[in-house]
Amino acid sequence: MQTARELFGYRKHWAARFGIAPFLPMSRAEMDVLGWDSCDVIVVTGDAYVDHPSFGMAIIGRLLEAQGFRVGIISQPDWHSAEPFRALGKPNLFFGITAGNMDSMVNRYTSDRRIRSDDAYTPAGEGGKRPDRSVIVYAQRAREAFPDAPIVIGGIEASLRRIAHFDYWSEKVRRSVLLDAKADLLVYGNAERQIIDIAHRLAGGDAITDITDLRGTAFVRRALPDGWVEIDSTHLDTPGPINPPIDPYAMDDNGGTLAAAKAAADTSSSSEPAPQVVRFVRRVKSADRERSVIRLPAFEQVVDDPVMYAHASRILHLEANPGNARALVQRHGQQEVWLNPPPIPLTTKEMDQVYELPYQRRPHPFYGDAEIPAYKMIRFSVAIQRGCFGGCTFCSITEHEGRIIQSRSEGSVLREIETIRDTVPGFTGVISDLGGPTANMYRLACKSREIESACRKPSCVYPGVCPNLNTDHTPLIALYRKARELPGIKKVLIASGVRYDLAIESPEYVKELAQHHVGGYLKIAPEAIGEGPLSKMMKPGVGTYDRFKELFDRYSREAGKEQYLIPYFIAAHPGTTDEDMLELALWLKKNGFRADQVQAFLPSPMATATAMYHSGKNPLRRISRGSEDVVIPKGLKVRRLHKAFLRYHDANNWPMLREALRRMGRADLIGPGKHQLIPPWQPAGTGQVAEGSRARGDVRKHGGRSAQPFRTQHTRPPRGGRT
Repeated sequence: MQTARELFGYRKHWAARFGIAPFLPMSRAEMDVLGWDSCDVIVVTGDAYVDHPSFGMAIIGRLLEAQGFRVGIISQPDWHSAEPFRALGKPNLFFGITAGNMDSMVNRYTSDRRIRSDDAYTPAGEGGKRPDRSVIVYAQRAREAFPDAPIVIGGIEASLRRIAHFDYWSEKVRRSVLLDAKADLLVYGNAERQIIDIAHRLAGGDAITDITDLRGTAFVRRALPDGWVEIDSTHLDTPGPINPPIDPYAMDDNGGTLAAAKAAADTSSSSEPAPQVVRFVRRVKSADRERSVIRLPAFEQVVDDPVMYAHASRILHLEANPGNARALVQRHGQQEVWLNPPPIPLTTKEMDQVYELPYQRRPHPFYGDAEIPAYKMIRFSVAIQRGCFGGCTFCSITEHEGRIIQSRSEGSVLREIETIRDTVPGFTGVISDLGGPTANMYRLACKSREIESACRKPSCVYPGVCPNLNTDHTPLIALYRKARELPGIKKVLIASGVRYDLAIESPEYVKELAQHHVGGYLKIAPEAIGEGPLSKMMKPGVGTYDRFKELFDRYSREAGKEQYLIPYFIAAHPGTTDEDMLELALWLKKNGFRADQVQAFLPSPMATATAMYHSGKNPLRRISRGSEDVVIPKGLKVRRLHKAFLRYHDANNWPMLREALRRMGRADLIGPGKHQLIPPWQPAGTGQVAEGSRARGDVRKHGGRSAQPFRTQHTRPPRGGRT
């Protein structure tokens, strides 16, 4: 893995003399109190400003402040004119534009494209406080306010739209958001490294157009620079007209590929500095890797050809490892959208420094006593890690945070717990979560840095746990024990999802979890039980769930506790047939589960499952015209049916299910018996399909106490396949 400049190793900007702001200012009056005549950076966000490290604007703002820059916040501005974007004046360096912690379209619409009535990131949960496609709208208004101010876009909405992407809400492929927003630079991922470097370069006199060598950024250029090797992947055929066909995706033992390196070597030895073009290969000479760029199929190609879209998606995901990824370029008309390789993950020291900045850990006083639901959910939780190597195809985490786990030190986590105990109003002694995208990937990594840097596998745990993966949960167990032993701490709960295929590798962890860190219910996500959908999700089989449940139940009994697992499932995921959903409904009934609310697959931009949804092809394998076709449950009728199978117990769904069972030749499942799914009779006043809910599916055991619907944890970006 390459190294990067230390995050806090820059010389501070001169404005550091102003010191630390109690809250980053949201008004001119606050700037006056601080003695500021202007802001160096203005962050525009679609979320309410909460000065807490679970909120992106707070992390970026406090990080820039620690570098000596004056940072202002424009939160949830009225986008109908440019005037609110002038509230803090013109930034000396740039506008930083983000939709907030959630994608604005996922935030506003359900998987059935119904408008949500609430917004957890807004005071009082009020909906409608941000526009659709917020990054585009905010960037355009900022440009109207100050035409010559540089604009940098980022956050999860920009990250997932950095190239041409399928847009579920309009059912078409859209251009890179960089072009539609007319921004100068796009930063993807968590972006600490990028945003600091951009600020220092601009403060040093560089032009925004000169910043083209920064990892984790995308920008527009007219043509490829001289001296680069262009690897052409705009075709589906394999390179080499004479030798037997070579799989362009196949990897050799060193993590490279079996494609023809000679073509690239020949071009690199030429004295001609102009860009050289070779057919799509996965390996070039080491000396040429840093000067190699892969040409993705153009926007016009992927718009017209869903199979080519799937091909482009596969290439993008294969070039996601910071240790070996190359630059990508995609033509949009006469413009080239250039993506530099992903940023180098933060070290443990840097993670500690980021999370121990002087956050107030509460909303800005501007909001008064108004409750911000997202803050209420996470105010007593602690993020201990970033990233996820699970590779679930429906999930946005890998595309945004990457698959390399970035963990904080034990000491840093314990200090944050003490800070919560001592400073956060309303704390009763219960830490609501120690987690992140996944509860139990803390300090897990490949046993070899060399293998990790060369690997191109999309998952470290599918189809089975990689033998090169360190699955030792001992550091996490030690952290749990020390956390609950802190004075004033009564209970430490784990609310982040547990990756149970990893957990069964460490029975001691399951014991620790079940006996000390579960409040009656533990949420886990099998997502499906049929091999068809599971293979398209890259999730383990139901046998793994059964082994985890056996351990969990045993250790709960040993502790004298009655505890239940709450499994989550996705309806209408690519690869799912009606028969798969029927099998799942029968499994739920057999095991005594009833889903209070259900979740349907939502095709988020750039996810692998979204490429399946749009193309009907499987990008987990090599794409060709004749490659594997994927069953896609499309249309409102089939999506409602699949959700109805999850809620087989709801009498409103019985007419639909009876019709489906007869059509499937399974009328034998209509009857009053325990082995049958639904009765033949219909209660009076029922038969209407209930409307969906914003919340994630909550599956409750029969006879169990009332469980609160579980919403997406706000200490991490949303998982793209959920509603």
